[in-house]
Amino acid sequence: MPSTHRAHAEWTPTRILSWAETVGPNTRALCDVILRERRHPEWGFRSCLGLLRLAKKYGGVRVEAASVRALYAGARSYRPVKTILQHSLDTQPLPAPEGPATTGTAHKNVRGRDYYH
Repeated sequence: MPSTHRAHAEWTPTRILSWAETVGPNTRALCDVILRERRHPEWGFRSCLGLLRLAKKYGGVRVEAASVRALYAGARSYRPVKTILQHSLDTQPLPAPEGPATTGTAHKNVRGRDYYH
């Protein structure tokens, strides 16, 4: 095997996750989700390595905050985290969870569900 292929053959999901742990627990959690949701974990290596590369460019604290936002939004790849960092959304607070839906105004023109049964 060429030397580049031998280097890639040494990568394992546990090794990738331990590298992600150096950035932070949320980055590790995002990498774990990325690796678990692929049919083969190797298909997620590039996304995880991209996150580690973002940590070199933006810093570990920002990538950790972007990983929290990505997990909250349900993102499962490199590109949403990159977009979050490019637009500085990692510095914004997460949106508040939505409360239960309100039932609207009650007055004599609103028939309600009992009208139809």
